[in-house]
Amino acid sequence: MTMIPRRRWLQGAGAVLMTPGIAAAAETPTYDYLFLDLEDAAAGTNPARAYAGHLRSRVAGLAAAGGEVVGYFTPQLGWVARQVALLVRWSPEASNRDRELVSVMRDKTVRTGQRAGLQATTRPGPTDRPPPGGIYVHRWFVVETKNVPEFLTLSSEGWRDFEVRFETKIFGLFTAERSLADRQAGVTRLLLITRYASHGVWEASRDPSTAAMAAFARRQLLTRDSWAASTVLVPV
Repeated sequence: MTMIPRRRWLQGAGAVLMTPGIAAAAETPTYDYLFLDLEDAAAGTNPARAYAGHLRSRVAGLAAAGGEVVGYFTPQLGWVARQVALLVRWSPEASNRDRELVSVMRDKTVRTGQRAGLQATTRPGPTDRPPPGGIYVHRWFVVETKNVPEFLTLSSEGWRDFEVRFETKIFGLFTAERSLADRQAGVTRLLLITRYASHGVWEASRDPSTAAMAAFARRQLLTRDSWAASTVLVPV
C-alpha cells in the first residue's frame, strides 16, 4: 500500500486505525476524524465520488452502532484529489465503534486511512451539523497542553467579531486524543473546522486590523505548529 503523502498528518494529526476512542463524560458525544487516501478511480471518475457509494452503504450500520456521519469532505486546496475526510459522531451509548470504523475504512477503494479520536470543546453542540454550501477549512494546531484553556478562550473571543464581520461560521473546535509522542512533548493537537462562504471570504477574513485577528494573533503565539486545507462538504 502507498502511504498518505502528508508527513505532517502522519506525524501529528493522525492516529492509527485501531487506537481506542478518547474517554469522555457519559453524556457527551465523542467523534472520530478519518483521513483517507483513496485508490485511483477509473478514467473520468472522481475517487471521492467512487468512495461515496461505499460510505452510503455503511450509514445504516453506523447508525445502529450509535454513530452518524456528520461530514464528508472532499478537497479544494491542500490535499490531493484522492484524499477525503469523514467526521463521525458517536452517542454515549455507542457500541462496536471500532468494528464499524473498520468497515468504513477498509474498502477496496481505500489505500490507507488515519483516525484521530476527538472531543468537542465549546463547539459543536451535541446535535449540530455543518450547513451546506461554501467551503470548509480544516486547520490543525499543536499547542502546549498547559496553554489549551487560554487557546480556547482566545478562540471564543475572536469568533464574536469574526462571525459578525465576515460570512463565516465556526462549526467546531476539537481536541484530539493525545498520542504517546504528544504526551512526551507536552502538547495537545486541536482541529478547527470553519465554514466560509467562499475562498474570497477566507482571504478577506485575514485582515489584520480586525478585533478577531487581534485575538487570533495572540492565539498564534501559543501555537507550536499549524496547517490547513480547504474542502467541500458533500452530502452522504
